Amino acid sequence: MRDRLPDLTACRKNDDGDTTVVVEKDHFMDDFFHQVEEIRTSIAKIAQYVEDVKKNHSIILSAPNPEGKIKEELEDLNKEIKKTANKIRAKLKSIEQSFDQDEGGHRTSVDLRIRRTQHSVLSRKFVEVMTEYNEAQTLFRERSKGRIQRQLEITGKTTTDDELEEMLESGNPSIFTSDIISDSQITRQALNEIESRHKDIMKLETSIRELHEMFMDMAMFVETQGEMINNIEKNVMNAADYVEHAKEETKKAIKYHSKARRQSLPRGRHWTAGTLRRSPSSPQSCSMGGCPLLPEQTG
Repeated sequence: MRDRLPDLTACRKNDDGDTTVVVEKDHFMDDFFHQVEEIRTSIAKIAQYVEDVKKNHSIILSAPNPEGKIKEELEDLNKEIKKTANKIRAKLKSIEQSFDQDEGGHRTSVDLRIRRTQHSVLSRKFVEVMTEYNEAQTLFRERSKGRIQRQLEITGKTTTDDELEEMLESGNPSIFTSDIISDSQITRQALNEIESRHKDIMKLETSIRELHEMFMDMAMFVETQGEMINNIEKNVMNAADYVEHAKEETKKAIKYHSKARRQSLPRGRHWTAGTLRRSPSSPQSCSMGGCPLLPEQTG
């Protein structure tokens, strides 16, 4: 590992002999956190766009023939969401690709762990806001389809859900409206609304298809990250259980060792400071001219 101490610190002494330590700032991590903040801001921007999309959906669904301005605004919002989402995806991909390089480079494991965590959090937030957007589009499609079905009923044409889906997939509403005679104002209004809402759904489905690949790619990544995080948490819990088990085993070993020591101490002996005496109850005796450890007896 390269010694980065000269890069991080520079020492110089002043006239009084004091040492001043100048610490170099880690510009790499500063740049990373700046990028994180940019992505976070962009995600918040998409979240606001999604709320505006929902409002426009409500306006369009509540009016038989909504103003063209509202539809233009909705189309602009969808374009902005797509453009911003693609930028976020590119930045997240760039960060992800840098991990492999950093693992074999000079970046510390702490820096890498911080960056992985931030990347995972941002990816999850991005998928969450895009999921909300996708749900809003799906709901708008279903409600628009319901409006078309009701307008067809007004003209005297009853359709099933499957037949309506066939009309939407064909991109040609005339397969159900060609034989309808617009002999009244109500019928003409109904036909106009059917055609208008059919166009709305066609634009919507194009938008959904364009974002589908990106959405699935990010969702799969987040799922993989989730599995990795779950594995890490599992390993941490297993490690904690192992440490706790080791503590209990250590306590048992100490207790057993202390008990064994007490049992191995010789009984019947009393130690004094510098004098070893034989207990009267001991059957052993000193011979061969007396025991040198005992004080000499006097007559």
